[in-house]
Formats: sequence, C-alpha cells, structure tokens
Amino acid sequence: MSGGLPFGVTPRRVFAGMFLACAALIGFALYLQHAQALEPCPMCILQRYAFIGIGLVALVGALHGPAAAGTAVYSGLVAVLAVGGGAVAAWHAWLQRFPPKVSSCGADLWYLLDTFPLSRALPAIFQGAGECSEVQWRFLGLSIPEWALVWFALFAVLAVLVIVRFARGR
Repeated sequence: MSGGLPFGVTPRRVFAGMFLACAALIGFALYLQHAQALEPCPMCILQRYAFIGIGLVALVGALHGPAAAGTAVYSGLVAVLAVGGGAVAAWHAWLQRFPPKVSSCGADLWYLLDTFPLSRALPAIFQGAGECSEVQWRFLGLSIPEWALVWFALFAVLAVLVIVRFARGR
C-alpha cells in the first residue's frame, strides 16, 4: 500500500465523509447566520458556494462509486473547488488580519451580481467590504475564514490522496 489512505478506506467512504462534513459546515454557517445573527459577507457566501459544490460532487461520487477514471474526475473536481474556496478564504483571512485603511460596507453580493457584469462584480467582491474585514466570531483563536481555509486544505489533500491511491490504480 503506497502513499494513501489506510484501514480499508474506499473512495466512496471518503466522498461520503466529505459530503457529511460539507453538510455540517453549511449547517453551522446557517446556525451562525440565523441563530447568532452573524450576517455573511460576500466572501463568506462565495466560500459557502465552494463548500456546497464540494459537497455535491462528493455526494455524487459516494452514490456513484466509480472506477478509477471516475474517481479521478470526482477527486479532481473536489480539489479544484477546494483550491478555489481556499483562495477566497485565504484572501478573506488576510483582509481580517490586515483590514483596509478605508472601510465601507459597500454593496452586498446580490446587488453586485444583479447590477454589474461578472467582470466588474468579482473585483468589487474581492476588494473586501468593511464587513469582510470584521472578525465577528472565533473558535480556538481562528476566525470563520481561517477555519474555512483549514477545511478547504483538508478537502484538497484528501482529494489528492484519493487520486494517488485509487485513481492511478494499485
């Protein structure tokens, strides 16, 4: 057994675990939003979309239980979504650690996407509004985007391990 997942772990189980983790993360995000009144900023919403994307791909992978080529496709999609979500989370965490000197709440995500073409909306989202630089919640010293980054990194590593262990064959 070369470099990979131990203890009889199958791609199906890894995908199922990813799906459950994403469902739990989205559930916790909704709890923070609705029970704790922490409204998500545009970057938080983009990170949610990445988690939802990972969860959906993982769910399909778990239900499908594909052969090596399908496993590589599902794992590759998870890795791409995890890297994209991780990039947003890293930038968001950077903005929280080093907030911009001029802080304004700006427009929300839906207004930006409805009003402007995507080529103008995305730069506005990634500039980070004042609300994106506020740290409203911490657990074990990490903020929400820092925890999101940890999870995205974990999903990316797992996806690569699945490719190395199962998609390339034994």
